[in-house]
Amino acid sequence: MRFLKSDGRLVGVLLVLAITQLVGWGTIGLPAIVGRDLAADLGMSLPAVFAGTSVLYVTMGLCAPWLAKSYARHGARKVMMAGTLVAVPGFILLSFAREPLLYFGAWLVLGMAGSATLSTGAYILLNEIAGRQAKSAIGALMLVTGLSSSIFWPTTSFLSSHLGWRGTCLVYAAVLLLVSLPLYAFAVPRRSVVTGGGAAAKPAHVPATPRSTFGLVVCAVTLNAFVTFGLSSVLIELLRAEGLPPAQALAFGSMLGVIQVSARGLDFLGGGRWDGITTGLVASTALPLSMLLLMVSDGVTWAVAVFILVYGAGSGAMAVARATIPLVFYDQAEFAKAMSMIALPLNLASALSPPLLVGLITQFGGRGALGLTFVCSCAALLMLVLLGRRRPQVAAAGAI
Repeated sequence: MRFLKSDGRLVGVLLVLAITQLVGWGTIGLPAIVGRDLAADLGMSLPAVFAGTSVLYVTMGLCAPWLAKSYARHGARKVMMAGTLVAVPGFILLSFAREPLLYFGAWLVLGMAGSATLSTGAYILLNEIAGRQAKSAIGALMLVTGLSSSIFWPTTSFLSSHLGWRGTCLVYAAVLLLVSLPLYAFAVPRRSVVTGGGAAAKPAHVPATPRSTFGLVVCAVTLNAFVTFGLSSVLIELLRAEGLPPAQALAFGSMLGVIQVSARGLDFLGGGRWDGITTGLVASTALPLSMLLLMVSDGVTWAVAVFILVYGAGSGAMAVARATIPLVFYDQAEFAKAMSMIALPLNLASALSPPLLVGLITQFGGRGALGLTFVCSCAALLMLVLLGRRRPQVAAAGAI
């Protein structure tokens, strides 16, 4: 937490990113709340509605490697401003959707915007400013952004009940234009990337990391993204499939963000005492345990509450781990490139997960979705165990 005291500029950037990432992730979570209304109005099935989110993640993943050069040339601030300008017409287009083609077209535009504004861009911006302290900065950011569902699920429910889902889309477009864009433009300092001897002297370190290690990083991150992004998107439908009434499912689902933030807070307070791999190992152990509990509980209220607690803690800590595991193996000069490359499979997995899981829920009930995510969580845990054995000496010393 030393950087919070020593760098006022970084604190300002963290505040901006906290607001804009809350808005960014919260607004694209629209189908989680109004999915059934969308399906009824557009004449689509519920899995098809959630496939809109898949289009978003696929587009984000495909655009991410292409944006790597833009981050290096222009800096994250300008890229995120451009992405926000693209997101505004995306929500306007979504509000005018009357049939599936325009609906999916809107998510395509939002995916192009998200590749520049969501998570990866924020982490790169923090890395530009914080350098070696990026892990603590990312952890601090996630303390707030983990509240996106807790804030925006009730907000979306309230707005849609008064304005309809189309009016809600227009409100979100206005928020992006009037809040997020000015914050990027006027409250974030112009690019301050380390381009001197420190960054130039280190690229030789990156090739020393074996390709097989990068493959393990990609597999661990991708499998965890499949589980956590997917379950977060369909959580309310999953809880309803387990027998909870809609209001109770929404209440439990809204608790998830608070629990995730609490878990991220514990990681943040740990400061430099453990690295992303250590965080990931603890988090990945909690995830399959939570799913196993829900599978054998038959929807008993106390078991659902424990599931939300354990899964929320594990997924919250795992979000930090996904963003910071590359810091264990890659220096500041290569971090943006590594994150952009990881973003492709990560977002493709995130795209596949919601419609697949909601399809399993529709066909087989909650057990089908929980069984698949349980297997994926166990596989991710194995990958992290292998990565722990490959941890570089410097990183291993810092994790003690």
